Formats: sequence, C-alpha cells, structure tokens
Amino acid sequence: MNGIIELEQMEFYAYHGCFKEEQMVGNKFTVDISFTVDCNTPIKTDRIEDAINYVSVYQIVKKQMYNKSHLLENITGRIITEISKTFPSITKIRVKVSKINPPVGGQMKSVSVTLEL
Repeated sequence: MNGIIELEQMEFYAYHGCFKEEQMVGNKFTVDISFTVDCNTPIKTDRIEDAINYVSVYQIVKKQMYNKSHLLENITGRIITEISKTFPSITKIRVKVSKINPPVGGQMKSVSVTLEL
C-alpha cells in the first residue's frame, strides 16, 4: 500500500534572491513537500525505523533553506535531490518553495516554484 506523506507550510526566514538587498535583508519563505512511499512495513510494525522520519526530512529542508541561492528553482532542486538521496524508498516527490511578498514592484502574496521527481 502506497502512502502520500505531506509536510506543509514549513516556514523559514532566509536570504535568497537575485537582488543584493534580498541577500542582506532576507525574506520569509514557505516549503511544502509531498512524497509517495510504500507504507506496508510501517503499517504492520508501527516503528519509526520502518518509516520515513519527518524530522529528518525537515532537517534536510532547513539545511538547504539556509544555503543562499539566487533562484527558487535552485533551492527547490537541491531539496528534492537531498531528500531523494537520503530516502531512496520515495517513489515520487513534489516540492514547492514560496517567497512571501517578493520584490516585484507591486502587491503579491507570494511567488512559488514547484518541482516534481
């Protein structure tokens, strides 16, 4: 039985962006992750050792979010790559990184990049 696990609206204050000011002042970002994994073993055993550890996934995201980038595509790609390497049992992954109140010269809630593997 496959399961879809989601970590939603993880919040970070980081220093990503193409403008010098963005990399100095920083901004608020959110990250949403959804992945598919075989859940047969953890369903039967009820042991964390047999499942994807959400804390470990969060720590990967946190580490990548604090590594400066110019582009959301770069951050999002790094997150997918690291999670996939760490948890090869994941068969499908979708990551969305959003920059809140981006400096686009007008009112906008956020801009996001979503990548899937």
